[in-house]
Amino acid sequence: MGSRRVHPWVYLAALTLALVSLFPFAWMLISSFKELRELYTVPPTWWPDRPTLANYVKVLTASNIPRYFLNSTIISLGATALALAVAIFSAYGFARFRFPGRGPLQTSVLASQMLPTAVIIVPLFVVLRNLGLLNTHLGLILVYLILTLPLCVYMLVGYFRTIPVELDEAAIIDGASRLTVLFRITLPLSLPGIAATVVYCFVTTWNEFIFALSFALDSRVKTLPIGLAEFSTEFNTDWGAVMAASVVMTLPIAAMFLALQRYFVGGLTAGATKG
Repeated sequence: MGSRRVHPWVYLAALTLALVSLFPFAWMLISSFKELRELYTVPPTWWPDRPTLANYVKVLTASNIPRYFLNSTIISLGATALALAVAIFSAYGFARFRFPGRGPLQTSVLASQMLPTAVIIVPLFVVLRNLGLLNTHLGLILVYLILTLPLCVYMLVGYFRTIPVELDEAAIIDGASRLTVLFRITLPLSLPGIAATVVYCFVTTWNEFIFALSFALDSRVKTLPIGLAEFSTEFNTDWGAVMAASVVMTLPIAAMFLALQRYFVGGLTAGATKG
């Protein structure tokens, strides 16, 4: 097959999209090294006159951000692991077994994702309080399971269905159980889909604000998005500290995406090609 020449306008469009997408992150990083007076300069200065680490020192030593970072890590990893464990078994059941009501049940799982957050805050608050899980890591993990599980199941169902059923049947004929088929055949072939699910779950729970604000009432459980809001008061906002804390908050997401990006794109596209 002959090679196709890519029109220069394609490169220009891609470059423009990349610049527009990356500009907010570049501005955030540059601003985190500026003194507070420079952040209010009009017109803005693109590069700090005297780069300083004072904002990072303040964030890491004179605030609760390190504690909030630990809380976010515990809650996000716990919620991601729990959602993935439940979603794998649920999605495998929907993808491989035929049973009465499978279609409506699968639709109802996804439909629960459409509920507005405000509708379920009060019921969840009452339930967590009655169970003694209010203001705990486990409480937020369970709440985030409600937030992420429906789409995780939907993503994995689409991916599992791209794996030939004949592989399962051949393994079963050889004496393998359904669990063996799942863990020895289906999951190893589903790494791209699982990576996409992990990234989705982690990013969603890491950035979530409303539930954390409602169910985490003190610094023992508060997460990073709540910590960012604490730099704003009624009369003033420490934008230098906000930018430095935002960089700290962004680093784990960037590292995870860079580590899993070759699986992430493949998982999204493969799961979308077959319903």
